[in-house]
Amino acid sequence: MESPKKTLGVITSVEGDVSQVGMYSMSNDAEFIWYGEILTGPKIGAYLTINQNEIKIIATVSIEKVIDQQNSIKSSEFDNRYSKNSINRIISLKTKGVIEAGKFKVTSQYVPMIGNEVTLTTLDELKIIYGIENNEPTIKLGKSILENQPIQLSINKFFASHIGIFGNTGSGKSNTLHKLYLELFRSDFYEQIKQKSQFFVMDFNGEYSSTNSDDSTRKGIFGVEIENKEIYEINTRDSIRGRKLPVERKYIFDADILAILFDARPATQVPFLRSSIKEFNEKLLTAHFDFGAYTTGTLKKILTSGSSTNQDSFQDWVDTAKKYLRNKDLFSELDQIRQINGNYKIDTPEIWFNSGSNEGITPEKLGKSGISKISEELKKLFNSLRSTPIHQLQMFLEFQKVHRTAWGKVNREHLNPLFNRIISSLQSLEKVIEVKERAIEDYKMMNVISLVHSNQEITRLIPMLLSKMIYDEQKSLVSGKSVHQTKHLIIDEAHNILNSEYRNNGDDWQDYRLSVFEEIIKEGRKFGFYLTLSSQRPADISPTILSQTHNYLIHRLVNEQDLRMLENTMPTLDKSSYQMIPCLGQGEAIITGNAMSVPVFVKIDKEELLRPTSDDIKLTDLWRRP
Repeated sequence: MESPKKTLGVITSVEGDVSQVGMYSMSNDAEFIWYGEILTGPKIGAYLTINQNEIKIIATVSIEKVIDQQNSIKSSEFDNRYSKNSINRIISLKTKGVIEAGKFKVTSQYVPMIGNEVTLTTLDELKIIYGIENNEPTIKLGKSILENQPIQLSINKFFASHIGIFGNTGSGKSNTLHKLYLELFRSDFYEQIKQKSQFFVMDFNGEYSSTNSDDSTRKGIFGVEIENKEIYEINTRDSIRGRKLPVERKYIFDADILAILFDARPATQVPFLRSSIKEFNEKLLTAHFDFGAYTTGTLKKILTSGSSTNQDSFQDWVDTAKKYLRNKDLFSELDQIRQINGNYKIDTPEIWFNSGSNEGITPEKLGKSGISKISEELKKLFNSLRSTPIHQLQMFLEFQKVHRTAWGKVNREHLNPLFNRIISSLQSLEKVIEVKERAIEDYKMMNVISLVHSNQEITRLIPMLLSKMIYDEQKSLVSGKSVHQTKHLIIDEAHNILNSEYRNNGDDWQDYRLSVFEEIIKEGRKFGFYLTLSSQRPADISPTILSQTHNYLIHRLVNEQDLRMLENTMPTLDKSSYQMIPCLGQGEAIITGNAMSVPVFVKIDKEELLRPTSDDIKLTDLWRRP
């Protein structure tokens, strides 16, 4: 049997969605004990229930004041205002929605009317407001700030969506992100999660790469066993300490991605890269591809083209070959070569390479000049690099540069700056990437990619590369079918890679990267691909990406641009909740979005053992250490 309601007052005026309540008592108790339940009193932000027949209109307290009922004379001689018996308490309520047939919904069908009684909102009503149905699977994230009641999040409504976690440094957003997934893995669904879902964490600051574990369960920071978790320390400074990231060949040897990595200029360098990488991919698919014959073909053509080639092209070819073949004796004959009347000649033994076709270079000349041996050694070296195809690519591109510039089709001065960047970038890439034909099977259920020890170009590239690969894999897996597996991409400090400031300003990396992530957030949900973003600067994130996020956990933010961005992109965030954002304490957050009927203020529980390494440093403790 339902307990009687604790009545507080009656509606005395209604203006739009704001109502005034004349209180029956001046009591200002923060809490009431009512039939065994501790209920929140009528303080700012608290829920109250307006009773209208069988309908319960739910509202929050927005203003509280008193009025003098007896005296209004302002003369100090007669002024007896605010005496014990002369004042009455008035509160203003803002309507949020109604409870009808045991369910909460936002609607304008029912509005408060003068004379409706106002009562304390019961715990059962709070559960309905928070959208928790009795049989719905949930996780507990913390307790409501005002009512001190457990806040349960629907697993289905929350995790099958894109999630945004925002807050200033020190506000508790890292703890919230960690707690969200830790509680998911503590749920009754964990065994099936291991079989049907994968999680990828982009960790820019190394906060989630800790090896801390719960000795009693042998589970790591996210509550996942060691055998189901992998931490990839992407380290461009020390490749021995880092763990290489498996990436499929087609994503590494993609002209668009490499043009971005090499910062290639669109007009002069990108066309060279596109054609060269296309040829590289085609040649590697050719059975028994002979790299030595392919590259010495350029040399033979240079030797028989006479003065129609650039005068430095022969020496460019020899210098490139010497770079890779350390045996200088191989070049003893070619080092003597000189040009006489447009024809190349070797003095000892005497060999002439006359202008004309390659047919003029007989097998005997190729043998005596050392070209045959050089060709064989280049073939052996290239084949020996099959396990490190990034080295193969560098070697291929350098010989392509000689070939393309020998006859003036491409200006070598345009390519020289590009090759300085190519060598540097590929060296960094080789330290952190393992190229595979199929890579997705190498990843475990939980994968943390730590970028704290990587340089800027790799930090820019890896999140985009991995995100595109796993999204394409998921899209291919479920396209045209029902979703039977899911992938969850979690990006901490998301403003590092989702900043839209440079878009359309000639920054190809920015444009390509944003197009990748905008496609993911627009289309990913229907393919079972879900994105979680955490950032201290939501204003720096692309508005397209932010507006497509479904659920938000907002910690303290004070920057005006960040607050304005939230106001413009979150339709579920009401004005009163918005105004409270700068006042939130550490670990306090507003949860709003499709999964919540109304914004909820919650104090996030903090884990004592398993938690990210994001705690504030206590300088006095540090200085006490010997």
